[in-house]
Amino acid sequence: MVAQLKRDWRSTPGLTEAEHVMLEYVEQLTRDAVKIHPGYHERLRAAGFDDRGILQITTIASWFNYINRIADALGIGRYPATTPDVLPPTDKERRGEM
Repeated sequence: MVAQLKRDWRSTPGLTEAEHVMLEYVEQLTRDAVKIHPGYHERLRAAGFDDRGILQITTIASWFNYINRIADALGIGRYPATTPDVLPPTDKERRGEM
């Protein structure tokens, strides 16, 4: 199921309607949070989530988005730590002293 969720959560069998609504919200939050409107919250409530649940979904998804941006900016998981061509220049290199 995890592999299917990664590929396409919309076609993953066994998800509840509430899980689909939650994932639609989280996907929009991740893609462009500015486009979240009250309709998303109304759908979450109609699917059984209360304000606390909506806050928890929002906080957890936002935290993962935040931490992934930090990791991306630092190259964590993309480059081996010893790859010389991705290391920043040393102070001597910046000053032209090789």
